Amino acid sequence: MPLKTLKKIKTEMICPPKVGEIVEGTVVSRGKSALFLDLGAKGIGIIYGKEFFDAKEELKPLNIGDNVTAKLINLETEEGYRELSMAEASREVAWSNLIEAKESGEAFDITIKGANKGGLTCLVKGVPAFLPTSQLLPEHYPRVTGGDPSKIAAELQKHVGQKIKVKIFDLDPREKKLILSEKATKKEQAEEELKQYSTGDIVEGEISGVTNFGAFIKFGTDLEGLIHSSEIQESESSPNKLIKVGEKVKAKIIEIINSRVYLSLKQAQ
Repeated sequence: MPLKTLKKIKTEMICPPKVGEIVEGTVVSRGKSALFLDLGAKGIGIIYGKEFFDAKEELKPLNIGDNVTAKLINLETEEGYRELSMAEASREVAWSNLIEAKESGEAFDITIKGANKGGLTCLVKGVPAFLPTSQLLPEHYPRVTGGDPSKIAAELQKHVGQKIKVKIFDLDPREKKLILSEKATKKEQAEEELKQYSTGDIVEGEISGVTNFGAFIKFGTDLEGLIHSSEIQESESSPNKLIKVGEKVKAKIIEIINSRVYLSLKQAQ
């Protein structure tokens, strides 16, 4: 038995290849619909069939001698090759990188690809992600009177193609769920600034949005609070008939809960 074969058998006995394992190999040959990789002691791998077409664009520029990372999905084909998936490996590596980004609190830019009434959509490292409306900063939040879903979607649609800096809010690789937050990029800064304020303080700010349930006011450097409709004035009129976006007002902080600020115009008068 050749020495190389003996070494391969010995290596496999010590550390046998497993389905699901991420392996690295070198391109040794390619056909019209197959790519062959030298996996060293783990044998010769092949990317073919559905796996070849799933990763066709990634495989197209590869040349003999290039290194490739792939996932082992079958220990032995009928021809004796290790069957590999480049697409699955890319997804697994992407999720691993996303987990690291969440743990480190890394902020990064995304390009908005789509919008619906609930928020914005994009791709992060090839993984579909969602940025909920509730996690947008004030300057990107859709201020729509009456909360009409179609109007909210139309406002959000204006962000398609734009870049927004975000952090990972939540993720679950098993459920293929990736939720982003723009607010989180300024959370620490906002929390630090909020320490300067207490319940009962009178602040000066600008109305940044009006809804059927109240109004939002921007104050300080980058803080925003909610003025409930009942705290605007003694009237049953809709908030949008009482105040307008851009209007300068004074308001009293009546409550701070979990970094959320609630204010009153009535009590500041």
